[in-house]
Amino acid sequence: MERAELAAWLRLTLAPGLGSRAARQLLKAFGLPAAILEQDVATLTQVVAQDAAISLRQEPPHFEQHIDRTLEWLRQDAALRALVTLGDPEYPAALLQIEDPPLLLYRLGRPLSETRNALAMVGSRNPTAQGLQNARQFARALAERGLTIVSGLALGVDGAAHEGALEGAPAGALATIAVVGTGLDRVYPRRHLELAHRIAERGALVSEYPIGTPPLQENFPRRNRLISGLAQGTLVVEAALQSGSLITARLAAEQGREVFAIPGSIHSPQARGCHALLRQGAKLAESAQDVLEELQLAPAAPRPEAGEPAEGEDDPLLAAMGYDPVSLDALIARTGIPTPRLQATLLELELAGHVARLPGGLFQRLAAA
Repeated sequence: MERAELAAWLRLTLAPGLGSRAARQLLKAFGLPAAILEQDVATLTQVVAQDAAISLRQEPPHFEQHIDRTLEWLRQDAALRALVTLGDPEYPAALLQIEDPPLLLYRLGRPLSETRNALAMVGSRNPTAQGLQNARQFARALAERGLTIVSGLALGVDGAAHEGALEGAPAGALATIAVVGTGLDRVYPRRHLELAHRIAERGALVSEYPIGTPPLQENFPRRNRLISGLAQGTLVVEAALQSGSLITARLAAEQGREVFAIPGSIHSPQARGCHALLRQGAKLAESAQDVLEELQLAPAAPRPEAGEPAEGEDDPLLAAMGYDPVSLDALIARTGIPTPRLQATLLELELAGHVARLPGGLFQRLAAA
C-alpha cells in the first residue's frame, strides 16, 4: 500500500467522533477514502453529522508519525504483514455480515482468505485443570477435522485453544486466528509471545486497532464481536457468570451464529456461565463431534448404548474420585487405600494425564474431550 492510500484510510479510521458506521456511509457515497477527503464540509454533512465532517477535514495529531510507524511495521516482513481494507479480496466475508465490521484489519501471518470453516473458542482466564484440557482437546480434534479455531490470545482457555489448533491442524492449513485488542506491534499478554510467533507462522493474528495501540481495557470487549463474527459458531469452554466470554456468546447469538457450551460441575463457579447459556438455549457440547454435527460438518456418530461404562470407570480410584476436586483424606475414606499406596497411584495417574493436582492439596480427575 502506497503512502497516500494508507494516509487516506488512516484519516478515515482515526478521525475523532467519526466512527466506523459513518465512515462506511461516506465510502458508500463517495467511493475510496481519497475521494472522501476531497469533499468540503458542506458536502460531507449531506452524509454525516457536521461535527464528524469537521473532524474528518482536520488532520489528527502526530499523523505523519503514525503513517511512518505503520509503513515501517508493514515493511518489516511484507510477506506476513498486511492492511486488509473493506472491499479487499482478503477481507473475511463473514465479517461483512455483522452489524459493525471494521474498516481496516491489521493482519500478521497467513492471508485470511485461507480460512476454512471456523469456530470461535472462548472461556475463563483462570480455568480449572479440566477446562484447560477440554479447550486443548476440543480445539485439536476440531482442527483435525478442518476447522480454523478463532480465539483471543488471552491466558487460560484462549491460549489452550490456540495450542490445540496448532497441534491438530493439517500441514499447510490456516490453523488458528488470534483476534487481539492491541496494535500488532506488541503482544499481550507477554507470556504468549512465543505462542504468537507460532500462530503467525501457521495462522494469523488480527487487530482493528492501529499500530502502537496499548492494551486498553475498553478495547477487549469490543474486539469480541470479531472473534464471534469470524466464525460459524462460538464454543464457551468455561465461564463464570460475570465472564467476558458471555459477551462473546451474546454477540454470536445476535450475529445469528451458533452458541455451544460445555457443561461442568455444579460446584464449580467456572461452570455457571456455561450452565446459564445452556438454560438460554445454547447447544450442549459433550464432544467435538457434537459441534461438527450441529454445524453440519460431519455425519452423526453412533452414541454409546445405555449401560455402557464411561471411559475410565473400570479404574476404581478414578471412579471413586468422580469429576469434582477431592482431597486426599476424602479419597482415603472412599477407597480404604493406605495413604502411601494412594499417593503413589495418584502420582502415576497424574503423570499419565488422568488426574490434575490442584492448589490446596486437592486432586481432580480429567476426562477426555
